[in-house]
Amino acid sequence: MVQKKLGEKDLNLPNYYNNRELSWLDFNYRVLQEAEDKNNPLLEQLKFISIFSSNLDEFFMVRVAGLQDQVKMGYDKPENKAQLTPKEQLEQIKIKNTKYVDLQYKRYKALTENLKQHRVEITRPELLPESLLSQLEHEFKTGILPTLTPLGIDAYHPFPKLNNKSLNIFVDIDTEEAINSAIVQIPSLIPRFYTLNQGQTQYVLMLEDIIIFYIHLLFTGYEVLNTFTFRITRNADLTIHEDGAEDLLIEIERFLKERKRGTAVRLEVDGRHATHEDILWIMNQLEVYDNDVYFVDGPLDLTMLFGLVDYLSNRLKHLTYNKYVPQPPQSLESEDIFDLSLKRDIFFHHPYESFEPIVDFIREAANDPSTIAIKQTLYRVSKDSPIINSLKTAAENGKQVTVLVELKARFDEENNVQWAKMLEDAGCHVIYGMTYLKTHSKISLVVKRTNNQLTSFVHLGTGNYNDKTAKLYTDMGIITTNKAIAEDAINFFNYLSGYTLKPEYNKLIVAPYDIRDVFLARIDNEIKLHLEHGNGKIMMKMNSLTDKDIILKLFEASRAGVQVQLIIRGICCLKPGIPGISDNIEVVSIVGRFLEHSRIYYFHNNGDEQIYLSSADAMTRNMIKRVEILFPVEDKAIAKRLLDYMNLQLSDNQKGRYQDQQGHYHYIHNNLSPLNSQAYLMKEAITFGQKLKEASTRPEASPIQSKNRWFSKLKDTFKR
Repeated sequence: MVQKKLGEKDLNLPNYYNNRELSWLDFNYRVLQEAEDKNNPLLEQLKFISIFSSNLDEFFMVRVAGLQDQVKMGYDKPENKAQLTPKEQLEQIKIKNTKYVDLQYKRYKALTENLKQHRVEITRPELLPESLLSQLEHEFKTGILPTLTPLGIDAYHPFPKLNNKSLNIFVDIDTEEAINSAIVQIPSLIPRFYTLNQGQTQYVLMLEDIIIFYIHLLFTGYEVLNTFTFRITRNADLTIHEDGAEDLLIEIERFLKERKRGTAVRLEVDGRHATHEDILWIMNQLEVYDNDVYFVDGPLDLTMLFGLVDYLSNRLKHLTYNKYVPQPPQSLESEDIFDLSLKRDIFFHHPYESFEPIVDFIREAANDPSTIAIKQTLYRVSKDSPIINSLKTAAENGKQVTVLVELKARFDEENNVQWAKMLEDAGCHVIYGMTYLKTHSKISLVVKRTNNQLTSFVHLGTGNYNDKTAKLYTDMGIITTNKAIAEDAINFFNYLSGYTLKPEYNKLIVAPYDIRDVFLARIDNEIKLHLEHGNGKIMMKMNSLTDKDIILKLFEASRAGVQVQLIIRGICCLKPGIPGISDNIEVVSIVGRFLEHSRIYYFHNNGDEQIYLSSADAMTRNMIKRVEILFPVEDKAIAKRLLDYMNLQLSDNQKGRYQDQQGHYHYIHNNLSPLNSQAYLMKEAITFGQKLKEASTRPEASPIQSKNRWFSKLKDTFKR
């Protein structure tokens, strides 16, 4: 444990820290800022509004739900950094999030108003041209009405158990004897929006507005007095009972059923027509309080904008990003991936460079007669994963295939249960990880017989083996045949799959605990060397920083004069720039077209630089509750690329924001030429790809074209 006092400074003062939950909300606001950035095309701005909502749903289902549980249990101890109790955190979340949601809807209205310039009107039925109403009524009666079930609420019909994140319409009805209420659940399996065309104008109508317009057809003989939509978010952070579970698959399936009906943690209401009395009644039924209620001036659940943007982009392509096709990796050049990795490490940087070679790495191994075994960890994969298909093929071809499928990957549990069953049916050995730990590591091991001996090929990465998100998330990986790392990979999989003591690794550093210990030791060493030579420098890129031991040690490094540069996309519990505490620390957050997801850790080490890639953020959960891998980058050319990359991001004055000593973020403004680091890297990758294409078309290139599948696919690869 890092000492808490250095000299006369008490490093535990709460004003040196950002609260984790409030810091996350500020990150989500940076996402919302992208919806206000006019450098982003109009439809992309709408998509960022949708991302803001999607992020917020998960935040409430997990983080807010956990805080509410603590309050209900009477737990009132403050968290150990910003010193806020659970109740205080909930109160501040309400204040900050209300402000951000109001800004979200204000921006939504402005953007939908701008769509009118492109002959797209998001409107309500009562505002439609009269000539379109008969068409809308036909659509309602044939495509919507048969799916609806009004649920009356009285002594014989109790308040229904409404599913998590479902949209509902509350209805007040005059039955002559009394004012009764009903709820109409909006089906989730029919489109959320409908379009009608007149001339060159396209009208977009929300499903709930159409139902409300024709709601009288559901209550014939009665007068509908009032309607409004509401939405419930439920606690999804339920406990998976691993102890005593004979089959974790069965336990996960039980857990998934419970999640749909967890305790309500948020009530969202379209406040344009809701009455105070009705809201109080719903709150009482759901057992939620004022802090849990959000009134919005517009349609609920703006995650629907994902679908709307995809639909509109078919006609309005000029309002979306120019299509970017990931390019051939610079490090791969023109050789076969297995042949080249016998000579040197191969580096990949997604999505600037294609993820296809990683897919090929497993696919080719699955079909190669010389392959003996394939071992891989899977945390999140795509729904039609080519990697899963290759693993199945490998098993069917008689290879020894071992797959760790992490069943506890939050919100991917259901997919992973299905994948686990499918892989087992194909003959793979499937393991589910370790009790109480999530296996978040990204590692693959291919064992081949080459030149009459076994050779191990290892892929290590910062991101998931997901071919879809690899086009949206920035991640990095290395394929190596380094014998020490290969031995570590074999021991790592044996440790996960059987009964053996934790291995003594040669090169890999594996959490729980070991990664934190190494970070603390490396920072201590940087302090020592800085005091001797005056050139101490630490650079870290990650998604989030929450671990207090690491933060305290970074404070110590700053006080010793070590320059600390942090590139942190999301949560950052450390406040930089505080005199005498963190004045040698700078924090930059980059939010842009791609989700920054790679983790890089650099220590200057008096010129003998040490640089690592990892699946782990410097968060307490990654340090002690997950199986993570931190791996060294020993190839000097790859290390230089990583260092150049971090310096590039620190220079980003378009998508970069710096954190001040109060914890507030500001866009980086300077007199330098505009630099968008993501756009720069896309351009760089395209330039390299174009040179590769030109080289492949020369007559002397023909002998190698058949050797590398990249050259046979260049025509498709370079379509942009």
